[in-house]
Amino acid sequence: MLAEKQALIRREVEEGTGAGVCLEEDRSGVQTGIRLWFSDLDRSHSPIVSLRPTGLRRFQAHLTFGNFAADTIHQMRQAKADEVQLARALVSSVARNADVSISGGQSLDNWLIDAGNFSICAEKKGIDSRFGDEALTETCRELVIPILAAMAELYGYEPIEEICPPDQELLTEGAVRVALVRKRERNPRNRLLCLRIHGAVCKVCALDPAARYGEAGAIIEVHHLQPLSLAGEPRPYDPAFDLVPLCPNCHRAVHTRRPVPWTPDELHERLGHG
Repeated sequence: MLAEKQALIRREVEEGTGAGVCLEEDRSGVQTGIRLWFSDLDRSHSPIVSLRPTGLRRFQAHLTFGNFAADTIHQMRQAKADEVQLARALVSSVARNADVSISGGQSLDNWLIDAGNFSICAEKKGIDSRFGDEALTETCRELVIPILAAMAELYGYEPIEEICPPDQELLTEGAVRVALVRKRERNPRNRLLCLRIHGAVCKVCALDPAARYGEAGAIIEVHHLQPLSLAGEPRPYDPAFDLVPLCPNCHRAVHTRRPVPWTPDELHERLGHG
């Protein structure tokens, strides 16, 4: 039954991690699961997350490495301190919704990929209608995406950002913009962790888009407290302190003051909530 949901799983994981993934059925256990790995690495060289049901209301996500992943692990061990910090924070966020264990008894705060037998196992319990789209989407977001996103951060996957300035109009409607792998600050892993830390509720007006609009409510935006245009050289962002969720209206409103936007607190006061 899980195999029938591969399109949904791929869409969620690629959007959440910012990296392309491959999927295949995993029949190595009692119940059939799904294996996921980075599409630009063959499975034997990639970190692999296997998602499988482990009980009537449980799912388990198990991270391992392919048999020939030594070069990949070596590259991941060269990650910068801020990349390691974000990777650890992503894995730690899984523990809010699941039981998490790391090989060798390593802690959530200080784990390192020390060898090819490194593994992370996360199990979520009490899942109703576990194969339904809503439950499976939530399971992917709470288990698979943070773990695989942590690996993407260590490996060095970067998001695509447009070269053209946002206010530059294209000559032809529908023309394709040239894109370039560039600033880390647009990293979808930062967005993922920001929303997991702060919640998907606007920090200015307290709008909860999902509660108000239902399925159409996935419109919360992530605001950089230091504007990207003023940041100069790319620098690491800590999603806990540098990023906040805003609804589209409030996000647009803070940027009506230039070059330095209104702070969320200033806009909050202007709305009469101070």
